[in-house]
Amino acid sequence: MSQTHDRVLILDYGSQYTQLIARRIREERVFCEIHPPTRSLEWIREWAPKGIVLSGGPASVYDPDVPGVDPALLTGEFPVLGICYGMQLMAHHSGGKVHPGTREYGRADLTVRDAADLFEGFDPAESTRVWCSHGDHVDTPPPGFVALASTATLPVAAFRHETLPLYGVQFHPEVAHTVRGEEILSNFLFRIAGCEPTWTPGAFVGESVAAIAETAGDAQVICGLSGGVDSSVAAVLVHRAVGDRLTCIFVDNGLLRKNERETVERTFRRHMGIRLVVVDAREEFLSALAGVSEPEAKRKAIGNTFIRVFERVSRDEGNDAKFLVQGTLYPDVIESVSTGGPSVTIKTHHNVGGLPDDMPFGLIEPLRELFKDEVRNVGRELGLPEEFVGRHPFPGPGLGIRVLGEITEERLAVLREADSIYLEEIRAAGLYDEIWQAFAVLLPVKSVGVMGDGRTYENVVALRAVTSRDGMTADWYPFPHDVLGRISTRIINEVKGVNRVTYDISSKPPATIEWE
Repeated sequence: MSQTHDRVLILDYGSQYTQLIARRIREERVFCEIHPPTRSLEWIREWAPKGIVLSGGPASVYDPDVPGVDPALLTGEFPVLGICYGMQLMAHHSGGKVHPGTREYGRADLTVRDAADLFEGFDPAESTRVWCSHGDHVDTPPPGFVALASTATLPVAAFRHETLPLYGVQFHPEVAHTVRGEEILSNFLFRIAGCEPTWTPGAFVGESVAAIAETAGDAQVICGLSGGVDSSVAAVLVHRAVGDRLTCIFVDNGLLRKNERETVERTFRRHMGIRLVVVDAREEFLSALAGVSEPEAKRKAIGNTFIRVFERVSRDEGNDAKFLVQGTLYPDVIESVSTGGPSVTIKTHHNVGGLPDDMPFGLIEPLRELFKDEVRNVGRELGLPEEFVGRHPFPGPGLGIRVLGEITEERLAVLREADSIYLEEIRAAGLYDEIWQAFAVLLPVKSVGVMGDGRTYENVVALRAVTSRDGMTADWYPFPHDVLGRISTRIINEVKGVNRVTYDISSKPPATIEWE
């Protein structure tokens, strides 16, 4: 569907900021995708990007077996922007010298020498703050290139080719610490690459509906509905395409939050007008998870069991469904499947890498190209109520990956009550909409405590809350201390079996948002 729009190809060299490049480009209403640097020239030509971005990365161009760039990409056939390592690759392959140097990490003041094209709108008389994260650098432009900007430590902080649309920057315009980074990327997209800003929620809805209708044909379709943003948006989108041939299946897998089944069933029936089948499969899932503690094994067991339940319900309903709809998002794909470049699999999402090989359904994943905030915008375009669109993310494996270690009915009950109190207090404090995701985790340890002058040896609950734009990076949320204190007191007093509460102050990276 994205072929009807101008699009940009991002070649990923392993930078922690690669996903930020994609986010910034999409915020300019230009479609882009991240791919490994091993993509062939023939593949790239067929994909037909309007421009190419070479990301940063941890390697040196002089290291053995480092990811390179096809010199044919630097002949002017495509406009190219190299960022950090990407700029060094351009210099190296263009006959320039890349100098190993002392690592520079943090803010720097950029002075623009040539305020045209990439730096259109910048005043050479004024410096601008940028963010650096590199060791190697370029001191002299390679043959045929000219310097565009410098810092106190970088004589060539940016360059361009004299006649070809090839540009490089040694800093990171994609991060928020580069004050005018969005302008730099916008100049590349529109002034240099000639992109048109047509990637909008409305365009996505129209194209998705047409593509889904073509894929599904006359077949019956089922949707695994969780009640979260992703599956709800996917369900409404598919319903527009196939109408009453869609059946949504909500599975109570025993891993839901408190009152989740009742809330989803009531809200979905009231707002959606789509056929909904509710299945009680708690025993089936808990049996599949008995004795399973390893996170990846949990995800695969949950993914496999979901498919078996969908398969059975489809037969029982007599609709012989040929397709399964899932709310898979772009970050799920990035984290679950290595791009084939320097990136590695972080964890298998049950709806991406945890599905059985003999699954009888074809997959329809209409949100697979989107980040979370884009899904929310599509949901609003579809007219979904804000109570759906604004919900915090809830993982498909549910509490199964928030009960660390062995899963039992007893441990699930403890976590369910603690999590309910946590979210209730966040809402009471008026903080729910400030937080991207919040949840409680039951740790696989016990601690000594004292209650009523007696010794206790009970569970530890960890609280997690983050702010984020898309889930690819996240910061921990700075709760007011009185709110945290009130939450902790309530959990310890009201949840039998808990005597200690901790708060997770890890950012992503290095941690992931979920603990498993």
